Amino acid sequence: MAETDNNGGFRAPLLRSLDGELEKGNKGKNGRPKEPWKGEVVKSIVYAGLDAIVTSFSLISSISAGHLSSVDVLVLGFANLVADGISMGFGDYVSSSTEKDVAAKERTVTEWDIINQHRSQKEELLRHYQQLGMNDTDANTVVNIFAKYRDIMIDEKMAVQKGLLPPDQADKPWKSGLITFTAFIVFGCAPLLAFIVLIPFTKNDTYKFIGACVFSAVALALLGIAKAKIAGQNYALSASITLFNGLIAGAAAYGIGWTLRNVAGLEE
Repeated sequence: MAETDNNGGFRAPLLRSLDGELEKGNKGKNGRPKEPWKGEVVKSIVYAGLDAIVTSFSLISSISAGHLSSVDVLVLGFANLVADGISMGFGDYVSSSTEKDVAAKERTVTEWDIINQHRSQKEELLRHYQQLGMNDTDANTVVNIFAKYRDIMIDEKMAVQKGLLPPDQADKPWKSGLITFTAFIVFGCAPLLAFIVLIPFTKNDTYKFIGACVFSAVALALLGIAKAKIAGQNYALSASITLFNGLIAGAAAYGIGWTLRNVAGLEE
């Protein structure tokens, strides 16, 4: 028997049989999994942070291998950090703006296709749902419902065929750029801090370089752990991967600096 709402109108049933089956299937589980952070934010922070630490540490390694002073390290390090941060942030902004413009253009094309090639577009969606495992009846029902709502069908077609979100649902380009710039500056300072923190304790540049190695390793490990926590990955594995990345980049930079000074004879 149909149910009525407070105004005396008919209310659609809430798929009780299906809900009941899902509830039975969920018994014994430990509740709903925790949602991760928004994907694009995490991507910007992790990508910019990892790049900043590796870039700063590689620069310090190459300068230290060339036996330059701590002042040279700080001047070149911070100048390079700010310049790269601006470049990274602006690059992310331009990239996000381009993606948003492409999505808007694709939506216009998809809208034209649905208006002028309605039948073929419905058939494409139908085949897609059948490939996902829907039977013919359910697939036809879903497609016919979507066909009643043009905007919903356009968004569905964009998601299914082109993997694009509607332009109004995409992140703001300036926000992505600002997140990237901030993450780059914050994480990129870690290797350079050793040369500042150790000023009252030692004037030996070798000790300061060792301190930069320690600071960089800690920053890389923390970034790897944060990434693992956000994405629900193994902490040790994620930290090891970021540390290995920094180790390879730093060793390569140090090796090149040492080679240019001692083998190629590039000295002051």
